[in-house]
Amino acid sequence: MAGALALIATVAPAMAADDMLVIAHRGASGERPEHTLASYERAIDQGADYIEPDLVVTKDMVLVARHENEIGETTDVGDRPEFADRRKTKDIEGQLINGWFAEDFTLAELRTLRAKERMPALRPANAIFDGLYQVPTFAEIIALKRAKEEETGRKIGLYPELKHPTWLLQEAGIDTVDLLVRQLRKEGLAGADAMVFVQVFEVGPLQRLDKMIDTPLILLIRPEGGPFDEPGMSWAGIMSPTGLAEVATYADGIGPFMGHVLNDDGTPTDLVKNAQAAGLKVHPWTVRKENVFLPPSLRSDASENGVGDMLGLVKLLEAAGVDGYFTDDPGLVQGR
Repeated sequence: MAGALALIATVAPAMAADDMLVIAHRGASGERPEHTLASYERAIDQGADYIEPDLVVTKDMVLVARHENEIGETTDVGDRPEFADRRKTKDIEGQLINGWFAEDFTLAELRTLRAKERMPALRPANAIFDGLYQVPTFAEIIALKRAKEEETGRKIGLYPELKHPTWLLQEAGIDTVDLLVRQLRKEGLAGADAMVFVQVFEVGPLQRLDKMIDTPLILLIRPEGGPFDEPGMSWAGIMSPTGLAEVATYADGIGPFMGHVLNDDGTPTDLVKNAQAAGLKVHPWTVRKENVFLPPSLRSDASENGVGDMLGLVKLLEAAGVDGYFTDDPGLVQGR
């Protein structure tokens, strides 16, 4: 995106900035360890429209929020000798991962662990909060949302992502699609007006969900490859006009990688236009403040953790006409 800064000054916004949804990616994860109640609450207090929990599952089939089902990266389980024998290597969607996995722990066992910052070298200020917070259940996140709605008088959306649903069904025999649907129905959040988006990087689970709930569904799109559950499909093919028309038969939007929405020079690709022509919303990921996550022209200096021109990236997305975006720093984009 070498020409991004110059472009910002010349493009006309395709939509008003206030029309774009601000989706708090794992909460205010730029300021607190991700997927903790503290992170979600901070994001809500900063005005985020939606909070986004990634959902994995315990051995006793309770949905909890973690970045991945491997929990060694985001909890202190590696420092707990009582769980040393739980460490193992698993083939997760074709990638060998060594660590500790949520589906091998009961909720009671998981409750004894404490969350930690996943990127401490990049976000040392977040690491100050290591050890303070438990791993939250999806039910607790819903309860927090409702408590904050009562406190603030405004509606707060939920944007859960199911992690590895096909793999978990095949390898652990746990149907997280069914578990999520049961929970949403129990909480009265399965309707079209519930302010809930459900997102998955897979096709089959979304097709199932489309028959089970009325909440909007989002197909997430990785930088390359294709959906794990459909080895014959590629993300490139899915993002073609024909592919997007097919997505629109079972989903309401897409969550693409930022590079699918913006060219290297910061100009929009055709993806937003084509997706919206198919009736799909577009919510790209992820807007972050640190230089390492920004295009070169928006970085403040050569350091990885220096704060760059994050709002410049938001303006590029605005010009591209996206319907919303994921961000680790909802507080920095409010009042833009």
